[in-house]
Amino acid sequence: MTTRLTLAAALLTASAALAQPPAGTWDATITVNNVEIPFRFELSGTAPNLRGAFFNGDDRIPSTGGRFENASLLLNFDQYGSKLEATWKDGALDGQYTRSKRSYAVHATPAKSPSVAVDTAKTPSIDGQWEILAKSSKGEAAWRFVVRQSGAQVSAAILRVDGDTGALQGSYRNGKFVLSHFDGARPLLLEVTPNTDGTLEIVQNGQQKLTAVRTSEARAKNLPAPEDPATHTTVKDAAEPFHFSFPDLSGKTVADTDARFRDKVVIVAIGGSWCPNCHDEAPFLEALYQKYHARGLEVVGLFFEEADQLKDPTRVQAFIRQYGIEYPMLLAGETGQLHEKLPQAVNLDCWPTTFILGRDGRVRAVHAGYAAPASGVYHENLAKDVTELLERLLGENSVAAR
Repeated sequence: MTTRLTLAAALLTASAALAQPPAGTWDATITVNNVEIPFRFELSGTAPNLRGAFFNGDDRIPSTGGRFENASLLLNFDQYGSKLEATWKDGALDGQYTRSKRSYAVHATPAKSPSVAVDTAKTPSIDGQWEILAKSSKGEAAWRFVVRQSGAQVSAAILRVDGDTGALQGSYRNGKFVLSHFDGARPLLLEVTPNTDGTLEIVQNGQQKLTAVRTSEARAKNLPAPEDPATHTTVKDAAEPFHFSFPDLSGKTVADTDARFRDKVVIVAIGGSWCPNCHDEAPFLEALYQKYHARGLEVVGLFFEEADQLKDPTRVQAFIRQYGIEYPMLLAGETGQLHEKLPQAVNLDCWPTTFILGRDGRVRAVHAGYAAPASGVYHENLAKDVTELLERLLGENSVAAR
């Protein structure tokens, strides 16, 4: 009798386990423009209260809510204004990821250990700094390609003037490196093949072909250099204080002339909750605010959003909660109003763009885009340069009244 009861209990436990997707890491794909892009995914919790997470390298992007009932999974990512809906059947999740009113097919299965051994001795080395020959609407002639390699495993990022692609990850197989990324935004698949002449052939999302040259060789051959994010955007008159005046989320107008900004060093961060690189930058700005606020630093976000977000900024509110932002966030207008609302700026076309003002209210530096940790040394240099500039500006006295 006891044996039958024990067996029945075991069967019930197994049945319950099969009734919901298992917690842990999943191997998933999202289909964008008929291209399947692999990515890593995570589930945690117990039904009905399941939670999920995407990844950008080692950084988790958690769902803000989740539920599993009747074989249906719903995960909300309010910070992106997106959701994942899928059905659990035959050991897999199949469904749709919806963001910005567009839906993409998603397929996921519990992760398994790689079954194919790779001969790392035959894996070519692509580790290091590269430049991709490219033309963009922002006037760029080249992008940076930052690669970190350990055996057959590779992590990389393409760094443009407006920021990076997020952490692409993958490995070497069948004569090429296959790298991909999806963290709730920026889906990208790269197939990288080393050429006999030392260059790399890169196929982006199965279509666009690009060529990468080692940075040292690019300079030796006088090839065009990537755009400098520190000089890409400027202001018309550096002697004039930088002005802003926009409502916060409660409708109260916040302006550069307010007492809280007087004689303060101010970081003015232009962005939007829809912008992936703005999500990358937010923890960096909040950390600077926490570190230097007591010494006289203020940070203010000027967000440009879609019309519906300006009326009901739910995604902006989720963005603020996600990163624990304590500095003021202002609703500056719609994206198409960027130049109208900030007429002092010249060549302002990157999301994000960050202006750093001295205690006199004048622009001391502008940085287009944001090089996140996936950009390696370029992220480290950016953090170092900004920190050193803030230390210097905070040590200055105001030399002019606004």
